[in-house]
Amino acid sequence: MRRFALLGVCLLLTACSGGEHEDLRQWMADETKDIRGRIPPLPEVKPYEPAPYDAGNLLDPFRSAKIEPEHRKSGGGGMQPDFNRHKEPLESFPLESLKYVGVLLKAKASYAIILADGALHQVKLGNYMGQNFGVITKISESEVALRELIQDPGGEWVERVSTLQLQEKETGK
Repeated sequence: MRRFALLGVCLLLTACSGGEHEDLRQWMADETKDIRGRIPPLPEVKPYEPAPYDAGNLLDPFRSAKIEPEHRKSGGGGMQPDFNRHKEPLESFPLESLKYVGVLLKAKASYAIILADGALHQVKLGNYMGQNFGVITKISESEVALRELIQDPGGEWVERVSTLQLQEKETGK
């Protein structure tokens, strides 16, 4: 019985595979013979030529010696900060965290108003601020100038001039 059922299924399948769709196959062959992809040709590849790089005589950007001193004193005595003097409150803050927010003029003397960690501080010429022994040398309406002492890799103390610019009022808080 199984054999007859299997034989019947095979007979039905072979009957469906007749050549009655030959015209459809011919039409598909005619239509696809003229179809071609339109891909532009590849551009000519130019060989890579590396740029010459000679870094032997350039400064190393990761060395601390790249700090250029504005004024270097040579000799045995040289500049040196006074380690025995009493530190002022603004010397515990990095110079980058201090903001110059105003100037106060009284009795022909200029006082700068410095914002540090949410508190206002009044400073004058000769006061110290920043962590590099920075002494205030000039106070104007637009900036405060400092002379800092930093140590170069050779252990020598060098001067560097830094400024704090007047900060405009912040809006939108």
